[in-house]
This record gives sequence, structure tokens and C-alpha cells, in this order.
Amino acid sequence: MSEFCKNNDLDPKAAAGFCFAVVVSRFNGDITEQLLDGVQTTLTAHGASSRSISVYEVPGSFELPMTAARLATDPLCDAIICLGAIIKGETPHFDYLCSSVTHGIQEVATNSGTPIIWGVLTCEQRGDAEARAGGNKGNKGTEAAIAAIEMVNLFKRCP
Repeated sequence: MSEFCKNNDLDPKAAAGFCFAVVVSRFNGDITEQLLDGVQTTLTAHGASSRSISVYEVPGSFELPMTAARLATDPLCDAIICLGAIIKGETPHFDYLCSSVTHGIQEVATNSGTPIIWGVLTCEQRGDAEARAGGNKGNKGTEAAIAAIEMVNLFKRCP
């Protein structure tokens, strides 16, 4: 595990016994595949079995919130991790998409009571996204997995 994957505060088995859903956008797939790798590596390194990690691919980031909302109705799903990469282009599409996806994921989290983790890169340039998907800025998928592990353990202790 790279230095970016370490979280010495987490028990090595902190993810054991929990079920995680990962919703990943196929758009900018070379980047989101790296984020997914960070999630899967981190969850299994903290005790999650491969059977307890379900991956759902969606066409783009816009579909992340609606898929998370559907998965949040499953009582066996302890946390949902949403992964995407939105990279700025020449039109205002970037701004609308970032806002819609962010608010959609936040709404699902608030309304469902299930931890929904936002692992969506919103970058000005492709190089910025590559740096955050396993490059010199770490892997934000790893960070999303750590957040999911922390939240399921917190929710386990809270009524």
C-alpha cells in the first residue's frame, strides 16, 4: 500500500463484516478505474472481503446520485462510495454537472441515513485528475474508502 493509502488510526479489520457498494462512472474511465482500484485495495486491506464489495458502473457522473439512491434502499448496504471524474471543457457543462452531482449525492446521503461518500474529482485539467487518481497527489479513491470505513464504524456505534 502506498504512503497515500495509510491510515494508522484505522484498525486493520475495520471494514470486516460491512457491505460496501461502489458506483463508478465509465466516463473518463481511465481515471475512474484508478479510483476504483484505490477503493478496492483499501477496503480489502482493512478486512473487507471481495464478496462484500459490489461495483455498479454507470454511464457518467450525472447517474451517480440516482444509482446511490436506489442502492440506499438495500438494508444490507452499509455504505455507498460514488466515483467519477468531471474535467472542465469549453462549455459551462462542467459547472452544471459538478453542482448537480454534488447536490444529488448530498441529498441522497441526508435523506437515506446511509453513508454516501463523494469520490468525484472535479478538475480544471486532465492532468489534475490523473494526479489525484494514483499520481503524485495520491488516490482520492483510497480517501473515499477510508471515509466509508470511518462512517460505517461511526454509524455502528450511533443509534
